[in-house]
Order: sequence, then structure tokens, then C-alpha cells
Amino acid sequence: MDHARQAAKFVQNQERMHWHDKTLWFIRQKRDAAVKSIPEWETLRELASQIKANVLANLDQYLVMFEENATRNGIKVHWAANAAEHNQIVLSILQAKGAKRMAKSKSMLTEECHLNEFLAQHGIEVIDTDLGERVVQLAHQPPSHIVLPAIHMKKEEIGELFHEKLGTEKGASDPKYLTEAARQHLRQVFLQSRVALTGVNFAIAETGGFVVCTNEGNADMGAHLAEVHIASMGIEKIIPKQEHLGIFLRLLARSATGQPITTYSSHFFRPRKGTEMHIILVDNGRTEQLGRPDFRKSLYCIRCGACMNTCPVYRRSGGHSYGYTVPGPIGSILSPNVDMRQHATLPFASTLCGSCSDVCPVKIDIDQQLYKWRQIIAKEGLLPFSKHQGMKWLGRIFGNPAFYKAAGKVGRTALRLAPEFLVNNPLNTWAKNRQMPQAPRQSFHEWYLQHKNKKNATQE
Repeated sequence: MDHARQAAKFVQNQERMHWHDKTLWFIRQKRDAAVKSIPEWETLRELASQIKANVLANLDQYLVMFEENATRNGIKVHWAANAAEHNQIVLSILQAKGAKRMAKSKSMLTEECHLNEFLAQHGIEVIDTDLGERVVQLAHQPPSHIVLPAIHMKKEEIGELFHEKLGTEKGASDPKYLTEAARQHLRQVFLQSRVALTGVNFAIAETGGFVVCTNEGNADMGAHLAEVHIASMGIEKIIPKQEHLGIFLRLLARSATGQPITTYSSHFFRPRKGTEMHIILVDNGRTEQLGRPDFRKSLYCIRCGACMNTCPVYRRSGGHSYGYTVPGPIGSILSPNVDMRQHATLPFASTLCGSCSDVCPVKIDIDQQLYKWRQIIAKEGLLPFSKHQGMKWLGRIFGNPAFYKAAGKVGRTALRLAPEFLVNNPLNTWAKNRQMPQAPRQSFHEWYLQHKNKKNATQE
């Protein structure tokens, strides 16, 4: 997977790229306005970060405590070491009920496990009931954003998709009309599905309950109408006590979309009479990440998407260019843990500007982790040959002051005298989408010495 090549495809459509960039920056501005309305915002961030640090330091104890309390509440708890085990558990529950269809609300974990494809191979239809997720499912695409799955698509494209798949009027692109069409379509899914699956935003060790946050109410519709509720949860989603929940709820929606709180924050503690509730606790590489001291804090993530909305690279390259379930800055530090060779380019899909770390509600040092992954990838020999050789020679130049000064003079002279086609051509990657600047006649060091000497002469 080469992020630069995939990003180049997205950038080819300049209109879409600029629209995508402006839309996500608008959401970042909404986030900023929401944050400024909370004087204690930084205190909340620090509290959330400390709670997460405590959770990861005592993860085994909190998970066992959650299992004991959830079991006492009547919830059936399952453990999955990886995606394959998770998918098999879901399949076994469906087969035990003889279900051939499942209503699913948004769950990035199931995207990570490729659950939909697995169940389809076993004759079970999965219907995503989140509007954005349903759009990309109908388009046979993965989500491009963890909160806004179809942010890369325009309303006109969705209108054409709904005309083809749902029979809406051709050319209709009014969001209210399309949303109503989706509601009518999904209502039958809710009524006919005996099994529903949701994700988990927070699970509370103290009570054995869990919370699902949505803006559409689709998780509630699925869970309350179905005979069986399955909740899929990454093991890092645990928080110790009920009293801690308010901290995270205040941070989550403001960071994600600039809302004071999600429209629905639904609490599940036990199954209703005559129904079943299952929760699957999934590792799938999380304990391996936990064992990496430099990258452990990536497990603090509450999946708000704020780092994506602010990232200048993500905003201009689109989520699909990352080739991983979780795109953007946070995905770029999670993905090498899964497969370093396949995702070796992602830590370099960043300017290291630090904006992602600044907006993170749980204070993950994303930019520092990106830099550390770059060092590891370089040491493992996973850099492209051209970049490896380039960095090798640059290291020699920067390590020798005389060589550095000489190379600077040669480079400036060559850029000034060389014909333009020798500089701005397809072989110069930097110049593909920009013009090389006019080279100065002297370096800053030369300019500084010249003016310093003039100043000294004047004072004398």
C-alpha cells in the first residue's frame, strides 16, 4: 500500500479535493467553537488522559471486573483474540438463532474485522443502518472517515446511488428527501431483523454496562426491536467507574462534530425479558500495541476523528488513500502495529505539524509517535530505495559543514542557470504539482556574515 500513489488519484479531481478540505476544516472550526465554550476543557483532557493511563496499566483487572459484573447482569461475555475469532462468535450466535439477516449500527471494530464480508460468505446479509455507512455499503466502498463514513461523496452522487439501489427519483439530491428514503428503506430492516449488532463507545468496569453514542438512533432501533443484541468492543474501550463517563461524553461529541453531546447516548446494562445480549471483547493486536511503550498511548483513542478533521494531509488526500480501517493520523500510528511492511508509507503521510496532537481530547502524542514509527521503519529497511539513498547522502552532506556549504552553492547555481524543463519536469516529484522557487544567490549564512561585517564596520 503506497499512500502517495493512492493520494495522487484523489488529488487528480481538484474540485473534490478542495471541497473535501474545506468541509473537514469547517468541522474543525465547529470543534474549536465548542471547545471555547468550556472553560475547563484542558482539565477534562487531562482527566481523560489520566483515566486512560490508569486503564491501560490495570487493563487485565478492569476487563475481569467488567466480565464479572456484565455476567451478573445477564449479559453473555465472549473473548476474541483476533478478527477470525470475533467473526466466528458472531456467526455462531446468528446460526443458533437461525438468522439470515442482521441489522448493524456503526462499528469500526467490525470494519477492522471485515465482518460483513465474512458473514456474506456464510449466507447472512448484513445491513448497515447508519446513514453514512449504508451509503458506502451500497456503493461497495469502505468508510473514508470513522465518524463521517461518506464524507468523500457529494449529495448528487448519493442521489444517483439511491436512484439505482432504492428507486428514488432520478436527479433528486435534496438531503431531506434522500434521508427520508433511507429511513423508509431501513425501517423494514429493523422490523425484520431478529439480531442486531452495535459497537461500544465506553464500557464501565464498575457496573458491567456499556454505552453506545449515535446521532441517528439507529443503534437503539436495532437493539430494542431485535431478539438478540450483539455488542462488539475493543478491549481498550473500558473505563473504571460510572462517574468517569461524563468526562468522556463531554469530550467526544465536541471533538467529533462540534456538538455539545451526541443526540443519543444509550446505556445498556442487561437484556430485556425474553431477549439475549452478548458482548464480544476483542484484542486483535491491541495487547501487542500495549506492549510497545512508545506507542501505548495510541490505545487512549476514543474514535472522535478530530485528528482527521485537522490534518492537512488527510483533508487533501481522502480516507481511502490510507488503505486501513482507521485512516488519518491515528490510523497511521495504529496500522504499522498490524502490518509494518504493508503500511510502511503511512507514518510519512504527515507534515508532523502537531495539529493532531493539539486537538486530541485524550492527549495522544500522535505527531511524536509518527516520528518514532518513521525511525523504526527506516531501521527495518522498509524505506524505498530512492528515499533510503537520498537520506543517506543528505546525512553525509549535513554532517560535514564544508561539504554542506559547497553543495549549497552548487545547488543554487544549478537551479538559477539550468533551463526550466530540467527542473520542473515529471522526474522531479516535488515539482509535479508546484513550481520550484527561484534559488537565492546566497545562503542565509552568507547573508548574515555580510550584514554582520557591514554593521561592525559602521560601528567602528
